[in-house]
Amino acid sequence: MFIHDTLIHRLKRGCETMAYPKGPAPALPDRHGGALHVDAAQCGDDCRACVPLCPTGAITREFGQAVGLDLGRCVFCAACVDGCPQQAITRTGDHRMAVRHRDDLVLGAPGHQQVRLAAALDAKLLKLFGRSLRLRQVSAGGCNACEADTNVLGTIGWDLGRFGIQFVASPRHADGLLITGPVSKAMELALLKTYEAVPAPKIVIAVGACAIAGGPFVGHPQVNDGAAAVVPVDLYIPGCPPHPLTILDGLLRLLDRLEIARQT
Repeated sequence: MFIHDTLIHRLKRGCETMAYPKGPAPALPDRHGGALHVDAAQCGDDCRACVPLCPTGAITREFGQAVGLDLGRCVFCAACVDGCPQQAITRTGDHRMAVRHRDDLVLGAPGHQQVRLAAALDAKLLKLFGRSLRLRQVSAGGCNACEADTNVLGTIGWDLGRFGIQFVASPRHADGLLITGPVSKAMELALLKTYEAVPAPKIVIAVGACAIAGGPFVGHPQVNDGAAAVVPVDLYIPGCPPHPLTILDGLLRLLDRLEIARQT
């Protein structure tokens, strides 16, 4: 009787997996804010009010130059948004932030005030991974926030498996790594051995501010300030933690599975 009632209840609920990316993306919560935008033209002459507000040194401004914002270091605390007297740094509400190159996360230079979104893998790798991608997740000293938002993608509402993307238990069964955490010294060798155990060709995805640049631990002698110090990285997904939608967008862009990625 219990099984029967459970099945009837489940059938009544219908399909609960979101339509995205074939339908509209779900809205980000108000407190998230999405990617940041830098309008250097709005900055006051030599104003540095936002620089000391940043807890991770993501904001810089040299004398006579435009303000620079490194979204790879950013923990999205919004202190710079609230503290800028000219409102030169604003929230966009845009979930799209994944990039292929680390430098593409540094905003502020002329013509580079928004994120340059990730391009797809080359044709050879797309042929191998485009329809079936297996990832080994490595928590390299993370706080479990990025790991939790990555796990959300496996729930019924997101259903990451419908895109052919799955997490596996062994690196020998994986096509690549998804790394979270600042890569502590204690995890450095473990990460390197895990990377070496993945058969070539392989890809590496750094998720979160810690895995990209060390996050709030940047500069600490017991961390490596991100995965790129130990292994080559193919995709950077910023955030602290990144919203599941930001992570999914990055994965789909990498695999050329997102129609909107070819339009932006």
